[in-house]
Amino acid sequence: MDRSRVAMLRELQEIEFALVELNLYLDTHPNDNKALSTFNNLAAHLAKAKKNYEARYGPLINFGHSGPVNSWNWIDEPWPWEIEY
Repeated sequence: MDRSRVAMLRELQEIEFALVELNLYLDTHPNDNKALSTFNNLAAHLAKAKKNYEARYGPLINFGHSGPVNSWNWIDEPWPWEIEY
């Protein structure tokens, strides 16, 4: 797997981790507008990063942003536990 692809996957993982943490924080601090703004910005960044990844490497999941155009190719790539980082 090329370095650019690994870097993009790593970025997706980092953004998703931050979003989960912010989600948990906001469960107990729902009025923290700064945290909510950060959450919304990261969610938008994640959507854009996923779209960029899928445009370059194909779908991440079977119901991803790229959709089945001419083939059901989301299963052609390594499974998450098969990826060597």
